[in-house]
Amino acid sequence: MGELILIFLIALIFIGPKKLPELAKGLGKGIRDFQNAAKGFSDQVQNPQETAQTDAHEVAKIADTAQQTVTTTSENPSPKNEDHHS
Repeated sequence: MGELILIFLIALIFIGPKKLPELAKGLGKGIRDFQNAAKGFSDQVQNPQETAQTDAHEVAKIADTAQQTVTTTSENPSPKNEDHHS
């Protein structure tokens, strides 16, 4: 506990009281993001079959959406600008 207090005091001196909360917030967010990424990686390693099925389902949804977009675009082409000069 004494080491943490010493580190906090050194950080307070070098960083300043106004920037310290911003630094702590950024550090906390970084640690949280790292933990989420580690958890996702761990889930992939432990359940590769489930992850593959989920990924395949997502790819199928994206492909279906793309196909619908192509179909809609080909059915309703945008009006062409034609010049009608006399």
